[in-house]
Amino acid sequence: MLRQVFFGADGKLRAFLRAVIFYCLGTWVFYPLVWRVVVYLAQPLRIKPALSWQFSMLDEPTNLVVALICTGIFALYEHRRIDSYGLPIHRALSLQTFEGAAAGVFMAGAVAIGMIALGGMQVSGLATSGAALAVSALGWFVVNILVGISEELFYRSYLQQTLWRSIGFWPASIVIALVFTADHYFYKEGENLWDVITLLSLSLLMSYSILKTGTLWFAVGFHAAFDYMQLFVIGTPNGSRVPEGRLLDVTFSGPAWLTGGVLGTEASFLMYPAIALLWLYVWWRYRRNPLLQV
Repeated sequence: MLRQVFFGADGKLRAFLRAVIFYCLGTWVFYPLVWRVVVYLAQPLRIKPALSWQFSMLDEPTNLVVALICTGIFALYEHRRIDSYGLPIHRALSLQTFEGAAAGVFMAGAVAIGMIALGGMQVSGLATSGAALAVSALGWFVVNILVGISEELFYRSYLQQTLWRSIGFWPASIVIALVFTADHYFYKEGENLWDVITLLSLSLLMSYSILKTGTLWFAVGFHAAFDYMQLFVIGTPNGSRVPEGRLLDVTFSGPAWLTGGVLGTEASFLMYPAIALLWLYVWWRYRRNPLLQV
């Protein structure tokens, strides 16, 4: 009787338990271990903690390695390929990836333009120039590709699909959105209710894109491009820290509902109509696609 509680008819751990173990291993076992190794190996580089592409080059590969380790363990357990959970490697450069990237650029750019029009953001010129600008552009580009792949792989690949098989698509998407938001809320300085709404909405939207497109590549493209626009192009604050090596020299003034305060454009109220439009776009663009089944 007790065995039936933990194991299914196929003799394997029930999907819900696998999802819980996956998250716990990644968050409290593998991430601390891998991060210690990275810090030790990076000591000669003397890179200080900051919102910079140099420090992020340590942090984001750590997240990716952890996501790959956890997914690899359960892929072996289930006798599947590691890229079979929504991120087929042969579709990495598909149209959906670039559509997602275009959507990320458009959303962040539209919010920034709206803030400028309403007097919440002023652009004084370039914050970086010359060779330093080219290096920063490339550094932030690589970092945000890693962000897009690692976060989507960890939250909405194996974890989402396993919960989906256990409790259904939308309940699983809500759980993932709550976990994704909580991880940002408790580990990023300055988080508030408005950014929580943004994170929940975007997480649910990325999950919906899986249902409509069949893969996570739209979500990866969006995630990478949106963060690149925020951190490098606009140079918006992120948890009260200003990105180093950003493109634009910007200042923010006005009420927090417009500027997002210490959280920048991501927490601006202008995000909400932009997110609503992207929901409509994904529905319209892929409305003839049969809904993905797992």
